[in-house]
Amino acid sequence: MRVGEGKILVTGGAGMIGSAVVWALNRLNLENIVICDRLANDDRYKNLISLRFCDYVDADDLFTYLAGPESGDIKTIFHLGACADTTETDGRFLMKNNFEFTKNLAQFAVARGVRFVYASSAATYGDGSRGMEDGESDLKKLRPLNMYAYSKHLFDVYSRSRGMKLYGAKYFNVFGPNENHKAHMVSMVARAYRQICETGTVQLFKSYHPQYADGCQRRDFLYVKDAAQMTIFLGDVPEKIDGRETAGIYNFASGEASTWLELVDPVFEVLGKPPRVEFIEMPENLRQKYQYYTRGDIQKLRAIGYTAAITPLKKAVTDYVSNYLAPKRRLGE
Repeated sequence: MRVGEGKILVTGGAGMIGSAVVWALNRLNLENIVICDRLANDDRYKNLISLRFCDYVDADDLFTYLAGPESGDIKTIFHLGACADTTETDGRFLMKNNFEFTKNLAQFAVARGVRFVYASSAATYGDGSRGMEDGESDLKKLRPLNMYAYSKHLFDVYSRSRGMKLYGAKYFNVFGPNENHKAHMVSMVARAYRQICETGTVQLFKSYHPQYADGCQRRDFLYVKDAAQMTIFLGDVPEKIDGRETAGIYNFASGEASTWLELVDPVFEVLGKPPRVEFIEMPENLRQKYQYYTRGDIQKLRAIGYTAAITPLKKAVTDYVSNYLAPKRRLGE
């Protein structure tokens, strides 16, 4: 496979999606992996313990590393590192960490002929009123609702306007093992598990949209194992299929829009508890930035040969709760 031809750099390699990608690469017997991240005062280092890789580089030292002799063998970059906090309001930080860092790394990849797969986000679609199709001809029509989403959107626009042959992944609502370090940004599955264990009740935001009842706001939820498989596929797909270039931006989604109630019901079921939901007020600062409906069309990904089945939501939640949250395990353990 193409991904195994040289070293693989995975930024954000200790994060949820990054560590899942390394786990999936290990399952393909690939270990020539350089992990880049910023290990601070949380437990994300634990996501690395059971993984196999050849080197680790701090994100602040990455470009020094890339300027040295050991970077010559890098043939694939999975750039998954970023601040993914949708409530972050420090625009200068987000532009430096998400946009500028990505731009500099992409320029390195293009200059070296390195396959570059990077994390965009479904948050770039805003409220969805302008569509959620992963076409690239009119990216500027999109209206992101927060600064995080804008930092991701800006790189999509920048790279496509310059004709850079990159592979962007618009991740929808990804959940699964190895997210314990994300504090208030953990998935609703992880939050529901904790709340049910502690109180027997799940708290969900009330709806402030007349078309959606409380708990019936709809999102496209994607299991992290599927997200990792899709990510590696983009690293391995031929540059051209039937004469057409494959570089571009792709939705990474399940293709289904499920309610929050459908998401948390399997958690109650696994824990053997009757469903009990309390609807709470949404913070004022989120009400104008809230996505009530997301659904990713993945036909573009299918068109370039991605044939794997997507894990159904109930099965994914059950696997996560039963095999990771309840026994307190991580991928690879």
